[in-house]
Amino acid sequence: METRKLGTQGLEVSVLGLGCMGMSEFYSGRNEKEAIATIHRALEMGVTLLDTADMYGLGDNEELVGKAIADRRERVVLATKFGIVRGEDGSFKGVNGKPEYVHQACDASLQRLGIDTIDLYYLHRVDPEVPIEDTVGAMAELVQQGKVRYLGLSEAAPATIRRAQAVHPISALQTEYSLWSREPEEDILPTLRQLGIGFVAYSPLGRGFLSGQFKSPNDIPEDDYRRHSPRFQGENFNKNLAVVEQVQEIAKAKGVTPIQLAIAWLLAQGNDIVPIPGTKRRKYLEENVAAADIILTPEELKQIEAVAPQGVAAGDRYPDMSRVNR
Repeated sequence: METRKLGTQGLEVSVLGLGCMGMSEFYSGRNEKEAIATIHRALEMGVTLLDTADMYGLGDNEELVGKAIADRRERVVLATKFGIVRGEDGSFKGVNGKPEYVHQACDASLQRLGIDTIDLYYLHRVDPEVPIEDTVGAMAELVQQGKVRYLGLSEAAPATIRRAQAVHPISALQTEYSLWSREPEEDILPTLRQLGIGFVAYSPLGRGFLSGQFKSPNDIPEDDYRRHSPRFQGENFNKNLAVVEQVQEIAKAKGVTPIQLAIAWLLAQGNDIVPIPGTKRRKYLEENVAAADIILTPEELKQIEAVAPQGVAAGDRYPDMSRVNR
């Protein structure tokens, strides 16, 4: 598998990463044995970037990933995140970017993962109560201590990214980006390219909507968080389904799946972009990875642009958008 550079500090990863969140929480149908087998298969296929966070499954996801890579650590670029605080009951308590918490969170993640060094450490959400300079300053101390190799931010606004970069080089910014979430094109991507920061695209398949598996809101399992996502509800669902159906037609003409078309489109948006489609099953992983070999022609890119322009998706990305892009 080809590789791409994230930032200018030397971080190099596979052109596609693997998002591990759904292996432990938020999506239905979890199976630890299959999840670990999926991680192992990803590594066999040349995927090196694994993405997790301390809040996924209240730490369970980090433990699962740590268990999966225990005997193959040298083949992995491991990314995890901190900053979103949850209670023992799973409730969301807010965001914490205080310097002392940065160190506490890192030590806890290292222990759960069973490793000595985190390759890419993200601030999961920006704490509006703490200057970004203070948070990133503490993250820089982790680099100096050898606990972290590279720093990243998630869902940060351009001005915040610039302030963070002035404290310590940022290697990657992670934000949702897909055919139906093209907001980063407006000011995030131009800022990153000016600063030499890589882009990691999460939910590149529109949280599964672009796969075409959902024909009505009733297709979403009861224990699946997408039941509460604005884009999967009511009239928004119907409007978004109409877009997906057009994407399916283009994919069919190309002889690929809608999932593969969506990933190939993202990869065509720049060699500084690394999508991390999440899956917990090997069969979907293999479908995703095959997308890395698909080349879209200029005409096909125009067709996709016509059916999925910026702002095409109906509904907000999250029920509460106040927590993102600070």
